[in-house]
Parts: sequence; structure tokens; C-alpha cells
Amino acid sequence: MRLEKIPQLQHVNSNNFFLLAGPCAIEGEEMALRIAEKVLEITDKLQIPYVFKGSFKKANRSRIDSFSGIGDEKALKILRKVSETFKIPTVTDIHETSDAALAAEYVDILQIPAFLVRQTDLVVAAANTGKVVNLKKGQFMSPESMKHAVTKVTDCNNEQVMITDRGTMFGYQDMIVDFRGIPTMREFAPTVLDVTHSLQQPNQSSGVTGGRPDMIETIARAGIANNVDGLFIETHYDLSVAKSDAANMLDLKYLEKLLSNLVAIRKTVNLL
Repeated sequence: MRLEKIPQLQHVNSNNFFLLAGPCAIEGEEMALRIAEKVLEITDKLQIPYVFKGSFKKANRSRIDSFSGIGDEKALKILRKVSETFKIPTVTDIHETSDAALAAEYVDILQIPAFLVRQTDLVVAAANTGKVVNLKKGQFMSPESMKHAVTKVTDCNNEQVMITDRGTMFGYQDMIVDFRGIPTMREFAPTVLDVTHSLQQPNQSSGVTGGRPDMIETIARAGIANNVDGLFIETHYDLSVAKSDAANMLDLKYLEKLLSNLVAIRKTVNLL
């Protein structure tokens, strides 16, 4: 995959990592624009290629009464408005084959959720849109096995594919990141580290996923030191009202300091 092929992606020659960041889910137009504007301000300052992330719907909820979205087309139109307003690319995840063509009308990158990355029809539907495809490594999969998911995309004559590691299940209620997998997956495609989802604590008795946001910088630093191509960070300006994944998202007020530190590490790594 070539970064310059992603529409409207800026700072592609900065020799920096790229960033997929935004709220877990699109909750409304004002919140999406507010988050995008702030992240763009920071990434422009630091010359980080930036893709706005937001789920247009959440299909993989623990409880039936969990927030799942504001309406598919309404959320997708907000993603399009973010892109048009700030001249930045966008990414959203899809869950069914019919979602691929629908979402492709509004966003630049289609993301396959970790639980669904072995679903051949879904991966092929995303690949056949011609959009960039972001494959999230299953929490139950080895890094080596992601080669086959990548091949499903490239066999559809779509070379625009990346892999995102979002941690591996460790017992029933924790995740770990095995950094040995980063160089392995980079042999197949550019590799992103999903910092915030890697710190989830799923399967809580309450039915609401927990998390360890205090470890975000630790995991992110390790990713940059180990040459990940990009980072994935979910963020929100008010976690007390965030409707999805509030327990593991990064408070937006901490993002600039975090990214500044990571850029400094990246510069050091580039000198080695």
C-alpha cells in the first residue's frame, strides 16, 4: 500500500507514522467535527498524516441495549462532511457485505473488524470496492495468519491494504500486545498498532467493556520503537458522555502531548 494513494492524505513525505484517530462511534455532527478539527490542528503542527476514524454503526455490542448508532446513512453523511470540511480522508468499519458498497460511497478506507477478518465474503466485498482496506487482526489469530487475509484483498486486484493489530486475548478479560508480530505482519502489508483497543478489558460481568487508558502512552511508545507504520487511537473530548468504548479511549486533551512524544521517538528511531 502506498500512502500517497489515500485521497487527501497530507504530510505523506514527512517520514512520520500515520494516524487513524477519532471517536469510537459517530454520535452526532457537532462532536465529529469538533474532534476532527482538534486532531487535525495537532497533526498538521507535527506533520503526521491523518485519517479521521469513526464507526457509522456498532454491530458488535455486548448488550442489546448498548449504543449502536444514530442511523447508517446519517452517520455516513457526517463522515463525508468531515472529509469535505477539513480535506482529510476517513475510515469506518463494516460488518456485512452490503455495508461495503454503501460505506464506499462516503469514506476512503473500509475497515474489517477483528472478529470478522476471517469472513471471506466480507473481505472480498470491501476489496472489490477499490477502496483501501484495513484488516484488523483477530484477537484469536496469529500474526502469520494475517497473510491469508491480505491475500484475499490482493487477489481481488486491490493492492491498497493494511493490517491493524488490536491485541490478543489473554485469558477471558484482558488483552496483550505481542510486539514480535509487528515485523511479521509488516512483511505482508503496512502495519498499524491500535493502541486503545489493545488496552480493552472485555467480558466484564456488567456487559460494558473495561480498559486501561493509563497504559496508552506505554503501548504507543513501544509501537513506535518497533517501527509500526501507523497508530490507531480512539479519542473523545468528554469521556463521561461518550456512548461507546469510553473506558479505553484517550481524553482528547492529552493527545497533543502524547503525539509530540511519539514524534520525538520516531525521529530517534529513524536515525538508527
